[in-house]
Amino acid sequence: MTRFTGAIDQGTTSTRFMVFDHAGNIIASAQQEHAQIYPRPGWVEHSPLEILRNTEAVIAAALSTGGLSARDIVSIGITNQRETTILWDRRTGEPLHNALVWQDTRVDPLVAYFTGQGGKDRFRSITGLPLASYFSGLKLRWLLDNVAGARERAMRGELCFGTVDSWLVWHLTGGEHLTDVTNASRTQLMNLATLQWDPEMLSVFGIPREVLPRIASSSEIYGDVKRGALAGVPVAGILGDQQAALTGQACFSPGEAKNTYGTGCFLLMNTGVKPISSGAGLITTVAYQFGKAPVHYALEGSIAIAGALVQWLRDNLGIIASSSEVEALAASVEDNGDVYIVPAFSGLYAPHWKDHARGVIAGLTRYANKAHLARAALEATAYQTREVIAAMEQDSDIRLSTLRVDGGMVVNELLMQFQADILDAQVVRPRVTETTALGAAYAAGLATGYWRNIEELRSNWGMEKTWSPRMSKARRGELYSSWQKAVTRSFGWKE
Repeated sequence: MTRFTGAIDQGTTSTRFMVFDHAGNIIASAQQEHAQIYPRPGWVEHSPLEILRNTEAVIAAALSTGGLSARDIVSIGITNQRETTILWDRRTGEPLHNALVWQDTRVDPLVAYFTGQGGKDRFRSITGLPLASYFSGLKLRWLLDNVAGARERAMRGELCFGTVDSWLVWHLTGGEHLTDVTNASRTQLMNLATLQWDPEMLSVFGIPREVLPRIASSSEIYGDVKRGALAGVPVAGILGDQQAALTGQACFSPGEAKNTYGTGCFLLMNTGVKPISSGAGLITTVAYQFGKAPVHYALEGSIAIAGALVQWLRDNLGIIASSSEVEALAASVEDNGDVYIVPAFSGLYAPHWKDHARGVIAGLTRYANKAHLARAALEATAYQTREVIAAMEQDSDIRLSTLRVDGGMVVNELLMQFQADILDAQVVRPRVTETTALGAAYAAGLATGYWRNIEELRSNWGMEKTWSPRMSKARRGELYSSWQKAVTRSFGWKE
């Protein structure tokens, strides 16, 4: 009997369940969006219970579509939006508050407080991360301080904290409270060297140890699904979404890199078994750890807003009716009309780390129209990627001649060509672009022997299309110089 692996891909805007065969081909898939909740400017929340319901629904839908049952699935992996923070009751499983999404900026005052005591990089040597509203630790601190009785209950061991992977594992397995090293590395509470919760970080941030999950590897059997359509199937892989994409792109050697174009945009480079500290505005993070094998690290450039800017054109401005329309609209003009959009909706992440930046549209004249705005929105993602790659080359001393790309935006031919042009490098789209879910399936399959080793995973990777640069050096320099000018206009907007 032919059997398969599955992956829950729980993202910022939707949840999917995908089934893959041994060659990495998609056998079945289902997807469902969840609500984006904005209680105040800069605050972003999700309903944990809606995410859980959607997860169960897409699992059942994908299995039904593929004519599959639990007997056909060897194991499942989970990949998730990282940093998004949930606090729930250990006895009932009920969340105490909506999830605080990674984009949420309500902890800016805490960031300012801790930065004032020792600078933005005071914890980099321990965690690999700068102080920023992005990471989970201070979001947990906010919940403990602002949900009535939460801190006292947490100290009594009555509550569980977790990122979305922990939330799903807890419910799927009937109470296993754990996370993997990739998600733990995004809390700003884990020591990068020991791969354990760091006592100093817990003390400084005021986090009780009793609320934290156990840290496991990215590929091992955590427990069996206890209910629903996958009852009895092992949960055997967990990777944060960007680390999952790195795995799905088979970037297992130092220097190999990928860029994922989703709600945000995330570029990771595998740096091997030793962490590299960044001096150029990147973060040092865990790439993966498969079972008892040594952990691999990565340099990462995190961009908060990429595909979300296209959604903003659709939902907030009404310039397009659906996201798929943006390419045709942008292609209806020959250039951006000297219009630049810097989408610093929740500050700027790598390589700037400017919490107080806010979005700007620069270069407007009466000539500019909605097509120029559409083109500027697409180009913003490419410019931000160039900034991150420049920082990555500086930190690693490796010149990237080829960039592997994945995520929802890579179907946009205009964007991919502009990305190659502005980078002056080849951009390569793989045969299977759903690399995030594929990476989680790989982790689960390695743990259960479905795949024997990473060489089998490498052999699955195949190129579908390559874009080569065709822009003149002078034009590239002119455009990028104007972009950098626009970026400086976004700084310091919020006092």
